[in-house]
Amino acid sequence: MMKIIKILISSFIILLLFLNLYPPLGRRTNKEKVRSFTTKENFAKGKFQNQIPASQAMSLKHTGSILRDFIKPNPKRRPDRPIVIGTKEPASVNSNKITWFGHSAFMLELDGKTILVDPMFGKAPTPFPWFGNKRFSGELPIDLDMLPPIDAVLLSHDHYDHLDYFSIKRLKDKVSQFIVPLGVGGHLERWGVKQELIQEHNWWDEVSFKDLQFVCTPARHFSGRSLRDGNTTLWCSWVINGKQEKVFFSGDSGYGSHFKEIGEKYGPFDITLMECGQYDERWSTIHMVPEETVQAHIEVQGNRMIPIHWAGFTLSFHDWTDPIERVTKAANDLGVQVCTPQIGEPVVIGSTDFPQTRWWK
Repeated sequence: MMKIIKILISSFIILLLFLNLYPPLGRRTNKEKVRSFTTKENFAKGKFQNQIPASQAMSLKHTGSILRDFIKPNPKRRPDRPIVIGTKEPASVNSNKITWFGHSAFMLELDGKTILVDPMFGKAPTPFPWFGNKRFSGELPIDLDMLPPIDAVLLSHDHYDHLDYFSIKRLKDKVSQFIVPLGVGGHLERWGVKQELIQEHNWWDEVSFKDLQFVCTPARHFSGRSLRDGNTTLWCSWVINGKQEKVFFSGDSGYGSHFKEIGEKYGPFDITLMECGQYDERWSTIHMVPEETVQAHIEVQGNRMIPIHWAGFTLSFHDWTDPIERVTKAANDLGVQVCTPQIGEPVVIGSTDFPQTRWWK
């Protein structure tokens, strides 16, 4: 019996050491910051809260069905072959444009500034990239060494498919400023980003930066990178305003009244980037189904939409093309313009000539 107890204690100590010492897991928010969060309306009992509750509790029935779906093969969850990348050359800064890199990562070139948003360029959305669901495109969608200097990196939250240790380590010396939701800066500091290069913001904070305006706006989601840090950092969407063009990025979000509120305060938007993949009825409060994506785009008062959060990794059980098929059908039914660039294909904001090919076929 004593031998078993020693093994259990040793295993527990090893686990604690691993959680504290393995860099990709990030860093828990320090106590001083947590104390500063207690004055925020969206923070209670040591956790950030959604405007509308988003339950993640799974019944035994749900847990069993998820295990069944993990075991049950579905060859259509991934493409038959690596998907084609539009270009690996960085877009020029001569016009305002967006270059989507798959999943939720994109580069925004606006008024001569270069912004990277949720720049996840890792092989897999996991702290152990040699395991897990590999990127659909096989190779990276861009040569990171060829990227121009980055004026700012925007992050929506700290999940592995949006905030990647290996990507930040490669990019950090190119970046002038990281603009992130509350608490996320701790991860960046652990990975070597200087504290003075990090701005943390709460919902509805308005940020002026190099003649651009960013607004940290609500989303309906959650956060966390390890066993002990659930919802201790904030999640958000972003409004990005230039001199002429206005862009909205949904981040990860379930459907909710915040979209209408954002549209009323900051819309209309020339273009939106809206999540439309990795959904399931068992977690419907934290990820929209494609039909909700279109409705959310309408409510934020978007003109044209780029569907994102698909074509990068398998994180749910639907066919990999289901998000784009459903979102384009719903958009067509409601008269919404949908832009469907290939990964790496630049989209000029406001141009009447925009990608509409069904390249996933």
